[in-house]
Amino acid sequence: MNMSISMISAKRMSKTSTLLASAVLAIAAIGFSTNTLANAGASAETAKDFTLPSRDSGNIRLSEQRGNIVMVNFWASWCGPCREELPEMEELYQEYADMGFEILAVNVDDEVSKADILLNDIEVTFPVLYDTQGEVSKLYDVNAMPTTVIIDRDGNQRLLHLGYRAGDEVKYEKAIKMLMREE
Repeated sequence: MNMSISMISAKRMSKTSTLLASAVLAIAAIGFSTNTLANAGASAETAKDFTLPSRDSGNIRLSEQRGNIVMVNFWASWCGPCREELPEMEELYQEYADMGFEILAVNVDDEVSKADILLNDIEVTFPVLYDTQGEVSKLYDVNAMPTTVIIDRDGNQRLLHLGYRAGDEVKYEKAIKMLMREE
């Protein structure tokens, strides 16, 4: 009887250890989905320049935004979290656009019409760019939808965030405010 109780206890401890290890890994994965705001200088990487056609105003080149804090957000019409994130981005844009903040929403669909159908339902006022050939997505090594990159006034990539969960916009806003305080 004692041996049976010991074996049952060992199995429970093994299951508990496995569950605990899984929980720690899940928490770590969530924590690493957003890189911390990189410091300016040696650790900051210069954002890769690109030019893409936009929905409303011809071609837009990233380097022409130098002097602004820029959020480059890669999204797709088929991406549920992207649909949730776009209205939150619009709120950020309305709040900070007059303070030198710009959003470049890079749609990665293979056809412009797919993005436009979605944008008929979700109105945004920030520039929407089309990367139908996937060249800029490759340049930024985008492998999750959405992917958000925040670039400082000097053109350095300071934050990379993969995916979207409700509340992520609070992290973006913190990063924007922090970058606005930098000179």
